[in-house]
Amino acid sequence: MAARGCGGVWCRVLQRGPGGSCSASRPRRAVACNARGGAVPLGQSGLAPWAAVVGLEIHAQITSNSKLFSGSQVQFAAPPNSLVSFFDASLPGTLPVLNRRCVEATVMTGLALNCTINKKSLFDRKHYFYADLPAGYQITQQRVPIAVNGSLSYSLCKDNKMSQMVTKTVRIKQIQLEQDSGKSLHDDARSQTLIDLNRAGVGLMEVVMEPDMCCGEEAAAAVRELQLILQTLGSSQAIMAEGQLRVDANISVHHPGEPYGVRTEVKNINSIRFLAKAVDYEIQRQIKELENGGTVLNETRAFDSKLGCTVPMRDKEGKQDYRFMPEPNLPPLILYDAKSLPANVNHQQVVNIDWIHERLPDLPSVKRAKLVELYGILPEHSFTLVNEDGLMDFFEDVVKQTQMKPKKVIGWILSDLLSHLKQHSLTAKESPISSFLLADLLNLLENGDISSSAAKQGITAIHLKFSMWDSSSFQVFEELWKGEGKTPLEIVKEKQLELIQDQEELEQICQAVIDEREKEVMAIKGGNEKVINKLIGLVRKATRGRANPLLVKQILEKKLSE
Repeated sequence: MAARGCGGVWCRVLQRGPGGSCSASRPRRAVACNARGGAVPLGQSGLAPWAAVVGLEIHAQITSNSKLFSGSQVQFAAPPNSLVSFFDASLPGTLPVLNRRCVEATVMTGLALNCTINKKSLFDRKHYFYADLPAGYQITQQRVPIAVNGSLSYSLCKDNKMSQMVTKTVRIKQIQLEQDSGKSLHDDARSQTLIDLNRAGVGLMEVVMEPDMCCGEEAAAAVRELQLILQTLGSSQAIMAEGQLRVDANISVHHPGEPYGVRTEVKNINSIRFLAKAVDYEIQRQIKELENGGTVLNETRAFDSKLGCTVPMRDKEGKQDYRFMPEPNLPPLILYDAKSLPANVNHQQVVNIDWIHERLPDLPSVKRAKLVELYGILPEHSFTLVNEDGLMDFFEDVVKQTQMKPKKVIGWILSDLLSHLKQHSLTAKESPISSFLLADLLNLLENGDISSSAAKQGITAIHLKFSMWDSSSFQVFEELWKGEGKTPLEIVKEKQLELIQDQEELEQICQAVIDEREKEVMAIKGGNEKVINKLIGLVRKATRGRANPLLVKQILEKKLSE
């Protein structure tokens, strides 16, 4: 059973500088997360631990061609106010028409998150007055949302070790449908604010997570897993850089056994990396405030990514009255399952929960399990393949086209291709080396046409340094990365990287190395067999990596025994 809260995970947190300023130069202390789910840095006395509590509210933009209650098109970066209907602008006499696609996407998400789908849900008006909210209220689902009581399982590394994955679960309180607001563009130079209503009325799913997390690492892992699920379902593209996934984090600290402390809300975090930093910083800020005799205010804060700290936005001491009321222009939303579906009903006019459930795709957790079962790779490798955009498909394409075993292919994908992709800020879909070309290179290795990767399995551990990036394969990979359209075989011939097949030539090179290394030869004959590894390395150097390490070892052993 998955545990909630942290389990032996250490999270780095930032300190607050003198005078309340932000300092991200170095961590002030480490926050340990215990198995029961609380962050427990020691107090100043060294005796009083602190427990941190983190809950999340996540707004995901629904993938739909039109808005939630109007026919206006949804398009990122369209010219300002070019996608605004009369209803979006809240002109008198306009009425909402519910978008069926948005309902189905929300039901699908609720099912994927193990929620109970309410067959009857209600819409409400939430009143507040922002310049980018023309109606003065937002249509949402405060009383009876479309989905409730779900859960999300996610994994993270224990002690930053990929080989030690910990699975945790966060409860989902509810998922509700609601409108997005417009966007305020502040022009400080002219002391004015401009309003763009293109986003006003775009359909959102708000996923409310219970406060079951205790540090930034857990919050980030949970949001990343949710992002993968949404993208797998197609219910949201969840591109954070485009504002399609925005996170509000509610954070408080308390002593174990005592009531929860006063919470602060960090609004509109648009990066998973920033989410982890914001949560950890806010935990540390609250602990320091309380240890210095101060109080934590119930306030809304923002995360300043440049300074690496949270800053106040507005206080919540005087609780805002949203004056919730039933939406008079929308009837209750009625959903059906196979049992309750009326006879002779037009299926285009209803939403069938069971029909949606039957069409759920494999979720990320299922994909990971299948990768392990099908290819025999390690669970942590499957985690990376699924979490990196497009990498799983790239891996499977290579496996289909190469004779190399999947366990060896995974090394190339994760150790070499992925490191190059990250170095150049690319995804697998943007790789200059196609799956076909990488498979072609691996076939050359497997067939012994260039330096063999058999060195990884057949020689002692010291030879692992030659395993993946031996001289010839490294050069071929680097040439392929340039994207000049050459095939691996063409590069091998052009650079003269073929494996030396002439045994007599190899024997001459080995003999030359033996003759030059009298000290090492004496050590080997004296019983120190490990020194032969040095001789193998010298032979490989002399041949520019074009010698088969296994064959070289056999020749050296034969000559040294004579």
